[in-house]
Amino acid sequence: MRSHGRFSLLLVLFFIVNAAAFAQGSKKETQLRSVRGVVADKDEKPIPNAVVFLKNLRTNTVISHFSDDEGNYRFTGLDTNVDYEVFAEFDGQKSATRTVSALDSRREITLNLKVDRKKE
Repeated sequence: MRSHGRFSLLLVLFFIVNAAAFAQGSKKETQLRSVRGVVADKDEKPIPNAVVFLKNLRTNTVISHFSDDEGNYRFTGLDTNVDYEVFAEFDGQKSATRTVSALDSRREITLNLKVDRKKE
């Protein structure tokens, strides 16, 4: 009878530990965010193949992506406790730098970037 009680206690502890681990894992997943947008010129025409830079202001690490055929870009898996800077470059021209604040609680942030194309 005693072994049955111990087994029940161990079973209950097992479920409690697993539930806590699952909740912690879910919490970490939801604490990430993303930044997306469109790179366009002053006439609102999308700019494909623009280089979009994302700078982590805590570590000064910079990552970059190319905008797609419709000018879209996206950065995912961003820490909500870090400020970021985002800007685009195309054909030697640069957009204004936009800031993503750690105080902004949105999980999906949209920042459209404008780059003036060189006059030909």
